[in-house]
Amino acid sequence: MGAFDNWIVQVRKGVLELCILNALAGRECYGYDLVRMLSAVPGLDVTEGTLYPLLSRLRVQGLVQTRLEESPDGPARKYYALSAEGRRNLRLMNRYLDQLVSGCNQIRGKED
Repeated sequence: MGAFDNWIVQVRKGVLELCILNALAGRECYGYDLVRMLSAVPGLDVTEGTLYPLLSRLRVQGLVQTRLEESPDGPARKYYALSAEGRRNLRLMNRYLDQLVSGCNQIRGKED
C-alpha cells in the first residue's frame, strides 16, 4: 500500500463516523438503509462489515440509540437514531471539520 492509499484509509476512518451521525441527524434508519446511503458517497466504500461495528461502538458511547421493530418481510429491524449526546457531539464534530477544511483551504491558497 502506497502513502496515498494509506492516507485515504486514515481519512475515511475519521470521516465515516461523522457521516453516520450526519445521516442519522434527520431521521432514524435501519442498518441496511445506512449502508445504501453511505455507500453512495464516493470514496467511503462502506460495507455492512464496516458499518455495524461502528454503530455498536456509537451506541456504547451513548451517541446512538436503537429500537427494534417487527417487519412483515422478515426478521425484526433495528433502527438507529441520534441520542441527545449524539446531537451535541455532531454539532461539535461538524464545526471542527468545517474549521479544519477552511484552514486547509487557506494553506492551499497560500501555496498556489
